[in-house]
Amino acid sequence: MFRFDYSREFLQWHLTAPGYLKKWHLSVFHKTDNSNKMVGFISATPVHIIVAEKKITLVEINFLCVSDKYRTKRLAPVLIKEITRRVNLENIWQAVYTSGTLLPRPFCTTRYHHRNINLQKLLDVNFTHLNPKLNLSRAKQIYKLPKELTILGIRKMQKQDVKAVYKILNEYLKKFQIKAYYSEEEVEHWFLPRDKVVYSYVIEDNNEEITDFLSFYLLPSSILKHHSHKTLYAAYSFFNVPNKFTIKDLFKNALILAKNLEFDVFNALDIMDNESCFKDLLFSKGDGSLKYYLYNYAYPKIETNDLGIVLM
Repeated sequence: MFRFDYSREFLQWHLTAPGYLKKWHLSVFHKTDNSNKMVGFISATPVHIIVAEKKITLVEINFLCVSDKYRTKRLAPVLIKEITRRVNLENIWQAVYTSGTLLPRPFCTTRYHHRNINLQKLLDVNFTHLNPKLNLSRAKQIYKLPKELTILGIRKMQKQDVKAVYKILNEYLKKFQIKAYYSEEEVEHWFLPRDKVVYSYVIEDNNEEITDFLSFYLLPSSILKHHSHKTLYAAYSFFNVPNKFTIKDLFKNALILAKNLEFDVFNALDIMDNESCFKDLLFSKGDGSLKYYLYNYAYPKIETNDLGIVLM
């Protein structure tokens, strides 16, 4: 009933991360006398992770897709083999990726949790269902969010905040077994707010020092075969850094911000410290799981609260 609807701006943001190479944007075209149609695509984006205190430069493999009319042509293995060759030419031998399907062998299996914001719309499109013990009026009252933020000193991240966010983010991520590591340039690219792409906020104390950080991104979905609703506006939790405030405080204010931005639902994985506040903030467990994989790197399976990587 739903299909990811990546915007041009979202794809440009993801595919032009610091250190990207155009040759890692790999397409297959079907050329005829009358057309030159793209029928397959795969990408690699440079990332840095720390595994057992060892820093590794690898790539994130993403956006593998093949046109439905060409899915019996064995294009996907060709795309994977070719992107592997191109990455190896840059002396990079490992990769990280996610999949909703079970492949050999995930090092972590995570699950999305959903927090209703626009309950009426979510019910209309069958994204969620009403608890039999609740009527609609009571359910709307339960899921109602305040209009005003509960944290003073919260504001949009600005360019001059990059150094401070870089510092508190990487310090926070140290506690996890497998985590991302961001340079200042990467913090600027990934977290500076972009309209209808990524939303980032910092919290300042009385001394104008940044103590906490929260972020989420927009990934809408097309709603298939519905007479009035065409797009589901979903916010996805990115990285949240608690310090002066708790992770629950950050998530609560992220929900209020998403509501004021007219999102329909707020999604978050049960990684890092996220799951600790899901029950109190009325998140519900999703149906499917998201598996994390490392290519060409063996590591024992870890629990979700030991993972500090967000892939899109």
